[in-house]
Amino acid sequence: MDKIPITNIGFKKLEEELKTLKSIERPSVIKSIAEAREHGDLSENAEYHAAKEKQSFIEGRIADLENKISRAEVIITKKLKSNKVIFGATVTLEEVGKKKQLVYQIVGTEEADVESGKISISSPLARALLGKKVDESVEVYSPGGSKEYEVENIEFL
Repeated sequence: MDKIPITNIGFKKLEEELKTLKSIERPSVIKSIAEAREHGDLSENAEYHAAKEKQSFIEGRIADLENKISRAEVIITKKLKSNKVIFGATVTLEEVGKKKQLVYQIVGTEEADVESGKISISSPLARALLGKKVDESVEVYSPGGSKEYEVENIEFL
């Protein structure tokens, strides 16, 4: 299996979610199933079917998280040093012609969240930025048309 790059912060979040699912969510849904069974006929028991469906989701997510954690290649971004954009870099960009600044950290696919400034390493913007230095420009093609950005700063937080 291939290793999955992930920041140390993203890895901790996966571990916390797994712990919550195993120690809180799983026991809770097992209790809900037991209570629903006490109500009698399971074929017409909506509570029982809903609890079983939730249990199925939880068990699937646990398996998914355990798989991702076992394949994770944890990268401690504070220890990285480079004058080029690499995985884990926090990049300040300026959209050419708009004087609009954007700040993104390049992270693993599992921890990407554009609204909080984290873009997946497999996103078109991140792929275009990889290997670029400060003052270099990139053109990114997206469904909304192409945009040009200039790299203003690269740091590792």
